[in-house]
Amino acid sequence: MKSALRHSWALLVGIALIMLGNGLQTSLLGLRASIEGFSTGATGAIMSAFYVGFLAGSTLTPKIVKDVGHIRVFAAWSSMASAAILLHGLILEPWFWGLMRLVTGFCYAGVYVVAESWLNDRADNRTRGQLLSLYMVVQYVGLSGGQLLLNVGSPAELVLFVLTSVLISLALVPISLTTSAPQPSEEQERLSPRALWKLSPLGVMACAGAGLSTGALLGMGAVFGEEVGLSVAEISIFMAMLIAGAAILQFPIGRLSDRFARRAVIVLTSALSVALALVAWVMMGQSAALTLGLIFLVGGFSMPVYALGMAHANDHLRPGQRVAASSTLVLVFGLGATAGPVGVAALMDAMGPGGFYVGVAVIQAAIGLFALYRTTQREGVGAELQKPYRPVVGGRPFWRRRP
Repeated sequence: MKSALRHSWALLVGIALIMLGNGLQTSLLGLRASIEGFSTGATGAIMSAFYVGFLAGSTLTPKIVKDVGHIRVFAAWSSMASAAILLHGLILEPWFWGLMRLVTGFCYAGVYVVAESWLNDRADNRTRGQLLSLYMVVQYVGLSGGQLLLNVGSPAELVLFVLTSVLISLALVPISLTTSAPQPSEEQERLSPRALWKLSPLGVMACAGAGLSTGALLGMGAVFGEEVGLSVAEISIFMAMLIAGAAILQFPIGRLSDRFARRAVIVLTSALSVALALVAWVMMGQSAALTLGLIFLVGGFSMPVYALGMAHANDHLRPGQRVAASSTLVLVFGLGATAGPVGVAALMDAMGPGGFYVGVAVIQAAIGLFALYRTTQREGVGAELQKPYRPVVGGRPFWRRRP
C-alpha cells in the first residue's frame, strides 16, 4: 500500500482539491438558481447538463490521454473547469449556466478517467480494494468539505464562485510536480457500453443506477433543502452529512465486498438504501437531528454502489481491458446521472419535496432487484477469485529524481 500511495499521492491531493470545488459549486449553483428565480425544472435541466458534458468527456478523453499523457490532460481539463465556474457568476442566465455546466461535466469526466486509469495502473493484488476505497473516500470528503464552504460567503455574491475557481486551480500544483503518472499503453482495448454489458451486466447496471441516484442526490439536494425551508447554513450541513455518510461507510463496504461476493453486498446496500430513503420520506418535517441522521445513512449506503459496480465489472475483465473499462463506466455513470436530476425534479414537482427521497428509493430498488436476478443467470465470482488491477512500476517526484 505504501508503494501505491507513493505513486498516487499527487493524484489524490489533486482530486481532493477538485472535489472541494465540486462540492461547493454543486450546492452553490442550486442556491443561486433559487435566488435568481429559476424554476425547479430549469434547475434540474442545468444540473443534468453537467452529465451531458460528462458523456462527451468520458468518450473523448482516453484518446487524448493516449496522445499527450495523464498529467497534461488533467491540467488542461482542470483549467477549463476553473474558468467555467467563474463565468457562472458573471452571466446569470439559465441557458448560459446549462452551457457552462456542460463544459464542467466534460472536464470532470476527463479528470475521473485520468484518475481511475492512473489508479488501475498503480494497484496490485494486495492494494486494489484499499486504494480504490481511499480514492472514493477522498472524493466524498472533498465533496463534504465543499458543502461547508458555503458558509464562507453569500450565495448571492461572487466570492464563492471565485473560491471554487481557486480550489480547482490549486489542484494543478501537485499533479504538475510529479513524474509518477503511468505511461499511455498502445495495448489497451476499447470497450463500448454494449461490449462491457456482455461481460458484466450488473457492473454496468450498478454504475448507471449509481449515476441516477448520485446525480439526483447531489444535483437536487440543495433544492430539496430550499423547498423544505432550510437556511443556507442548514443546507450546507445537510449536504455535508449526505456526503460524509458515503465517505465514512465507503471503506468498510469496500472491504466487505473484497471478503464476500460483491453481488450480495450490492443487494444489501441497495435494500438498506431503499428502506432508509422511504423512512426519510415518511419522517419529513420531524427533528433536524433525525433528518441529518437519515440523509447520512442514505448517502452512506447508496453512493458507494458506483465503486461496487466498478469492482464487480473488473472481476470479469482481462488486464488489457481495464483502462478502457474505466472510461466506459464513467460514460455509463454519466448516462445515468444525466437523467437523475431531471427525473427527481419532475417527481418533486408532482409530489412535493418528498419526491426527492422517493426517486432515490426507486432507483436503488431497481439496482437491488437486478442484482438478485443476475444471481439466477450466472454463478458469481468467489471472493478468493475476485481479480485485482495490474501493477505497473512508477516514477518519482521531480525533487527526488537523480540526474
